[in-house]
Amino acid sequence: MQDLPRALPLQGASNFRDLGGYRGHGGRALRWRRVFRSDHLAALTPQDLDQLQALGVARAVDFRGEAERAAQAYALPGVACHPLTIEPTVVQRAQELLRAGHPLSAQDAVGLMQETYLAFVDANAPRFAGLFRLLLESDAPLVFHCTAGKDRTGFAAALLLLALGVPREVVMQDYLLTNTYYRPPTGLASAAPREVLQVLWGVQEDFLDAALHRVDAQYGGITTYLEDVLGVDAAARAELAARYLQAA
Repeated sequence: MQDLPRALPLQGASNFRDLGGYRGHGGRALRWRRVFRSDHLAALTPQDLDQLQALGVARAVDFRGEAERAAQAYALPGVACHPLTIEPTVVQRAQELLRAGHPLSAQDAVGLMQETYLAFVDANAPRFAGLFRLLLESDAPLVFHCTAGKDRTGFAAALLLLALGVPREVVMQDYLLTNTYYRPPTGLASAAPREVLQVLWGVQEDFLDAALHRVDAQYGGITTYLEDVLGVDAAARAELAARYLQAA
């Protein structure tokens, strides 16, 4: 299949992207229109829903926390929703520092984001393992998302692409596309300086690098991490490749 548009122009989601086309094991490309990543899906229009139906999206994996899901709930016709709860922490930590009178700098915000990504690797590993189980159960088109589709979703996309043999520099390029496509919500009142908000509402190489360096240093690399922590052994990786990579 020829290359297709990576970002889908939905009115109610700005960061809805196809992971197809990236080259994995043996130079085989990821199949288009099988796996998507996105920001939250609660604001989709009827026209957006028609697009999802045309794409055959049958499953949605929701990494948002409980309060996030309650505040922006959704139900998509014909789509099974699978909550894999990862509670957000960085905004709460930032608010706590501000309430304590700590002047939050952009570097502080970077540090908070890096701490969040380290928690993805360790404390939140069971939720990412859950995504792999769903991917292995069926190859019905699936979208995974959080609120902005950048951090929880970004780490999940990185894990999947790495498991399929996509080079790390390409994984980083996909991760950074959030800065091109994501539209932060407007009208949010915040005491944080503008440069801090720019950190919190975007992505930087430093964020994902923190997580991947933890994987390398603590677990001996992505393959060992996939096997020992996420339960994605060689047989599972071969099955993922068969499902989601084009034939050689």
